[in-house]
Amino acid sequence: MTTATIESLVSVNPATNEPVGEIAVTSLETIEEVLHRARAASGTWAAMSLEDRLTILKGAIPVLEARAEEIGRLVTAEMGKPLAEGMGEVKYGVDRLPKELDELRSALQPEHLQDARTESMLYHDPFGVCVAITPWNFPFLMPMKIIVPALAAGNTVVMKPSELVPLVGQAVADAFNEVLPPGILQIVHGDDAQGKALVRGDCDLIAFTGSRAAGQDILSAAGHDLKRVVLELGGKDPMIVLADADLEAASSFAVQNSFRNCGQVCVSTERIYVSEEIADAFEAEVISRTQELTVGNGAEDETQIGPMVSNDQKQIVLAQLAQAKEDGAHVACGDTPMEGNYVRPTVLTGLSHDMSIMRDETFGPVACIMRVADGNEAVKLANDTPYGLGAVVFGETEADAVARQLTAGMIGVNQGCGGAEGTPWVGAKQSGYGYHSGPEGHRQFAQVRLVSKPCSN
Repeated sequence: MTTATIESLVSVNPATNEPVGEIAVTSLETIEEVLHRARAASGTWAAMSLEDRLTILKGAIPVLEARAEEIGRLVTAEMGKPLAEGMGEVKYGVDRLPKELDELRSALQPEHLQDARTESMLYHDPFGVCVAITPWNFPFLMPMKIIVPALAAGNTVVMKPSELVPLVGQAVADAFNEVLPPGILQIVHGDDAQGKALVRGDCDLIAFTGSRAAGQDILSAAGHDLKRVVLELGGKDPMIVLADADLEAASSFAVQNSFRNCGQVCVSTERIYVSEEIADAFEAEVISRTQELTVGNGAEDETQIGPMVSNDQKQIVLAQLAQAKEDGAHVACGDTPMEGNYVRPTVLTGLSHDMSIMRDETFGPVACIMRVADGNEAVKLANDTPYGLGAVVFGETEADAVARQLTAGMIGVNQGCGGAEGTPWVGAKQSGYGYHSGPEGHRQFAQVRLVSKPCSN
């Protein structure tokens, strides 16, 4: 959680409401200058070979490794997630970086194509200046997923981390800037005003992860100059539990994926459709597991669920819960008052699809369980949404067939929605516009350019 003054952001630990640190806000008057520096540096960076850029980026690995524990603790201090998760986020990002650079080497290589008449070379060139606007819920990993491919492709980058986690964003930029030439990666601090100034400024590519509403504003602004955009937006992810599902595995996943990071994950399970014939047993398992969760300060070893990132986010969740109860939802467990920024993990049953909590993104620790007659009804309801980020299906006989009918970008069968190594992170419908990660995602940060000539033979 962060409070802003005109000149600085004071980062506040959401678990204790105590200051973590302070960082200067980038004045709106200097945004044009920042983008101008990025533009001036872009020619030299783009002219480097792909291999030279990758070698420079590889130099950041030992810097990040040396600071991994410090940054992991900072993740927990700034946004509240349990320390094991904060440390794990950083470790995963750093450990994955060498493979990511190898993927980028392969993905961005020129490609030779030829037919009987024409010989073509397909190149992956830089766009120029990339603006990266990154979220607070994965404050280390999401900047890495954007700035690394953007830089490897030859773009210069101006990054604005969320004002709720400015210190982690600064730590990421500082680590890379120990090895990058001046002006290649710059960081801007502030709130929506700074973000809007960057989006409307002299840039060529905008990469954003955040809410659907903010993504719509960015796309609208980018359309004026036809700037390229890569948007990973919100979700209202469904989980379908078929009659022949493994109840232990399904209930365990439902609890873990509904409540991890206090529900503040873009692919959190927010809607659960369970076959009527196993609903009693499934609900009992989910309720039992939920009641066992320990809520508290993420810095304490026993904590499984930390606080909401801010009081504002807490109030959004509480308002949704209040409306759900008014609409007739039954609180099966949770929803007990907690002081500070904490929200007790809550399970709702007795739901119908005309309730707003089954339509609007919650981004908090609420599991909504709705009973359905069969897989066909579950698919119809799961697809009844403008969102389409992730989805999961638990079951045996019909699980694969049900998964293929879902309109999300990523579907897991008896597991989470994340794919094998090298697959993209992709949203469908209003949850994504472009995508990132994996060879296909890496190419989203490059301009495809084709050079053709007659065949010489």
